[in-house]
Amino acid sequence: MANNKPLNRHSGSEPRPIKIVRIISRLNIGGPASHAVLLTAGLNDARMRSILVTGTVGSKEGDMQYIARQYGVNPIVIPELGREISWREDLIALWKLFRLLTRERPDIVHTHTPKARTLGGIAALLARVPIRIHTFHGHYFYGYFGPRKTRVFLWIERMLARFATKLVAISDAQLLDLSDRYRISAREKFTVVPLGVDLSILLNVRRAAEGNSASGPGREVRIGFVSRLVPVKNPQMALRVFTRLVRRPACETPPRLVFVGDGELKAALQAEAAQLGVRDHVSFAGWQSNIGEWYARLDVVALTSLNEGTPLALIEAMASELPFVATRVGGVPDLVCGPEEVVRRGDGRPLFSLFANGVLVGLGDEEGFDAALWFLLSDRARMRRMGQAGREFARDRFSKERLVRDIQALYWECLSGRADLARCPGQPVEPAEREFTQSAENAPLGRAGMNSNT
Repeated sequence: MANNKPLNRHSGSEPRPIKIVRIISRLNIGGPASHAVLLTAGLNDARMRSILVTGTVGSKEGDMQYIARQYGVNPIVIPELGREISWREDLIALWKLFRLLTRERPDIVHTHTPKARTLGGIAALLARVPIRIHTFHGHYFYGYFGPRKTRVFLWIERMLARFATKLVAISDAQLLDLSDRYRISAREKFTVVPLGVDLSILLNVRRAAEGNSASGPGREVRIGFVSRLVPVKNPQMALRVFTRLVRRPACETPPRLVFVGDGELKAALQAEAAQLGVRDHVSFAGWQSNIGEWYARLDVVALTSLNEGTPLALIEAMASELPFVATRVGGVPDLVCGPEEVVRRGDGRPLFSLFANGVLVGLGDEEGFDAALWFLLSDRARMRRMGQAGREFARDRFSKERLVRDIQALYWECLSGRADLARCPGQPVEPAEREFTQSAENAPLGRAGMNSNT
């Protein structure tokens, strides 16, 4: 049995596996939490051992600790490491992170989400951790804050980037944004590692075979909005577009809009649905953990975000053999495949673009989004083909196994040439120091949730 003595980086004649401390601000519903848990579980063998450190989930957020337990990951919880900015709590979290890292002496600190990057990055520098890596799951330089606060955050990100060993983008489009548009760091410091997802349940979704497809005569068509109900996800646009769709003269059987998720805008959306006269055709499902069952109930997924990294909801939709209509923002264009077919307005301006697996619309273009949804719902055969193409695309590119292989290769690349970090497999790793933290096994669980984009 391993003892409670913290593990030294240098162990003389008894070298040990590479030790990784992964830090994320909280395990709320979304891609970053799933990503961090999958990597912690996947990089835990004779050669590499991983510890996950997280903060607490906010009262209005869906809690994803259930997925950590599902994969046998027991995170170290630092309660002050949460989403909200508080100088007092942030300083406490920084001190606790510094103490953890000086006791554990990891070879690699890998951070996820902005607050974890800032506090974890500073703590790793102070603790002299040799390798410091950060994954950008998206960015908050558009659609989140005003110009002044955004400039401050950009300055902080650029400063932290100077001290990082490697920066990870999750899509080619995001890489261009971070390196060229926002000048966080030079391209050479970035590597692209797409998201990885446990697709096993979703790949078994078979709506058509079970009589659940949109082709059933007179069946209510269901449009899914799978996301947090927060401003950057722009759910108000989805509701307005849906209202336009329902009011089309040719729309004999009104479809249903299903919001799968929760957040600060829920009450306002419910009131707006009533005001627009579509309340009877809009459902609010809240967070859901039985993701396969819920995607099986949908016919198409809509994403109207102002900004995105790589939206997990679209990966899940593709794995579930669903087409999607999405705004052309962030890393979304990296999720389409096949040639682009542009459908134009009467004056020649683009209305929407068709791809083999989905449709892209310009940012904030409600007319184009309405037209794209109507086009798909009027061509069920194309919807089925798009769903099939999307499933093959997701299966090949976004598996959890591929994610673990890619990150493991990145770690070995960063470790190469570091004689001071040479290791031999087989030495057990002592458990992390927990005297100043709360074990996730004893942390209260919130509502279980469906994976959604961040």
